[in-house]
Amino acid sequence: MDDEPIFDEMLGRDDRIRAPYAKFKDWFDGEEPKRLRDKQREAEELFRLTGITFNVYGRAEAEERLIPFDIVPRIISNGEWQRLSRGIEQRVRAINAFLHDIYHRQEIVKAGKLPAQMIDRNEAFLPEMIGVDPPGNIYTHIVGIDLVRTDDDRFYVLEDNARTPSGVSYMLENRETMLQMFPELFSQNRVQSVQNYPSHLRKSLAACAPQGLSGRPAVAVLTPGIYNSAYFEHAFLADQMGVELVEGHDLRIVDGRVAMRTTQGYKQIDVLYRRVDDEFLDPLNFNPDSALGVPGIMDVYRAGRITIANAPGTGIADDKAIYSYIPDIVQFYTGERPLLENVPTWRCSEPDSLAYVLDNLSELVVKEVHGSGGYGMLIGPTATKKDIAEFRKKLTARPGNYIAQPTLSLSTVPIFNRAGLTPRHVDLRPFVLVSPDGIRITPGGLTRVALKKGSLVVNSSQGGGTKDTWVLED
Repeated sequence: MDDEPIFDEMLGRDDRIRAPYAKFKDWFDGEEPKRLRDKQREAEELFRLTGITFNVYGRAEAEERLIPFDIVPRIISNGEWQRLSRGIEQRVRAINAFLHDIYHRQEIVKAGKLPAQMIDRNEAFLPEMIGVDPPGNIYTHIVGIDLVRTDDDRFYVLEDNARTPSGVSYMLENRETMLQMFPELFSQNRVQSVQNYPSHLRKSLAACAPQGLSGRPAVAVLTPGIYNSAYFEHAFLADQMGVELVEGHDLRIVDGRVAMRTTQGYKQIDVLYRRVDDEFLDPLNFNPDSALGVPGIMDVYRAGRITIANAPGTGIADDKAIYSYIPDIVQFYTGERPLLENVPTWRCSEPDSLAYVLDNLSELVVKEVHGSGGYGMLIGPTATKKDIAEFRKKLTARPGNYIAQPTLSLSTVPIFNRAGLTPRHVDLRPFVLVSPDGIRITPGGLTRVALKKGSLVVNSSQGGGTKDTWVLED
């Protein structure tokens, strides 16, 4: 980590209240601590009553947990947001172009900008998608771009989530909770709305429907079921969009189309927002033991008779080894310099990089190429000697399975606890909707916060919480 002070988004580096937080700090200073503690408990009770939970895999105890929520908002100025939005849009356009290219002519490989083995040997690459043109040529209908901040004007992309990005339900419920508990804050601060995300999502999905349909496209959400860690979100989004929530056994192929079972018989589906991984999507084409998908759906998809969002095979775009090439990918497909920086990354599949990483394990963050949720990673500065020794064995055995990055000095945002306002590290996941009509970025996104002092791990599965994210109007 750098020796310079960590950037605090409310206080800056010199303990002077930054402009976006000025009105909030004035309000906070006028509040009784007891009232705020009562409000914090009230927020927790609201989340419990609403059923906002997530499941933790691999734990015998307390499998279903309440995600912690902090009442201090993270506040971003409109100017900051506009700069971020331009970078996010550029990146999402490039990723979509990259996906089209690797499943067609692979010009980026022919140009020598990406080694062929990064695709050929990548388990997230789906040969079944070669030559397939998704409706509207959209692969990434819903994208989550994870960002971290290290200074007043410096943001980095930590990772891209192009498969099935989760967390948008928490963004919406966080805002609803804050509006309910602190309406006066929203009359004092001009905060851009996020509540219309479900209607924008439905419109965006409908705009991606196959051509030639008569009438309004039928949209449904495909969930693996109640035991999935994000089931609350699947049900929440289906309800908010006013569409059906379905499981694989509710669907079948009828007359060359995907149809869902209803009380009036089977009804055609035109757009399926799937929250089922590629491997389980179609037992006839992928994992034959899957009971979560729909037999034959890939054949219907290849025939252009249904839209699957996100498209099968998009996972290669959020592979952490591919991530290290994203600056080149942006340059190749847009002809522009990337507006958002990557975190410097060592690919452990390369001998020189592996040697450096092995020599500096205690200072680096090492991640699995296909890992998520904060699992399967090593945070060198906080790891024990035993952890490092065990990880060294894994890394030596399968170097291509890992990438490494420096430990960034992530910015902090205050949380409210018994000590008052206390800084904690955060990241940000803005949500992006992509359709032939354009790209829409919801103003704000999901701020995840490491509730443990000094911790850099913000994932809810690892003890992190969330907070409302405000983007102010001018």
